Amino acid sequence: MSEQAGRYQRSVAGMVGAMLVLLAVVAAFVILREVNRTQPESSVRTVQYQQTLGYAREQADFPLVAPDTLPDGWRATSVEFVPEPGRWHLGVLTDEDRYVGLEQSRRSVDKMVETYVDPEAVRGREVQVGGEAWRTWTDAGGDTALARVEDDLTTLVVGTAELDVLVDFVESLR
Repeated sequence: MSEQAGRYQRSVAGMVGAMLVLLAVVAAFVILREVNRTQPESSVRTVQYQQTLGYAREQADFPLVAPDTLPDGWRATSVEFVPEPGRWHLGVLTDEDRYVGLEQSRRSVDKMVETYVDPEAVRGREVQVGGEAWRTWTDAGGDTALARVEDDLTTLVVGTAELDVLVDFVESLR
């Protein structure tokens, strides 16, 4: 072995310099990655509910309701029809990413509120929507619901949206 020192002299200043260069390269990589990253608008999947609605209306033994179209910026995120015992669900997100859910079933309003709002939901005042009385419900988590029972069919509209948004949604139901 040779007693001569290598061509590269090791020193604390050299090590600090190499570390600074390495940190600059890593920082440049992170900045470039952030600048060029495209973030998807939402990770929530959008569904087409009209076809399921058509099928459900043919199969259901009760009058299903749903909006003909959703307002601009709103999107349907879930739809489900269960023929037996007869349950209809449509979930949507508003243009402000607030949830609005439509539930229909022959279950009692108390059971529906317990299932879809909260077991400890508080019954509120009645509101008139299209000349029909709907009972309001709220829970401690910020959910609001409108419920109506007609001919043993419970229709429940529940969500994190404001009451006036829920009322507008109920008005759009056909």
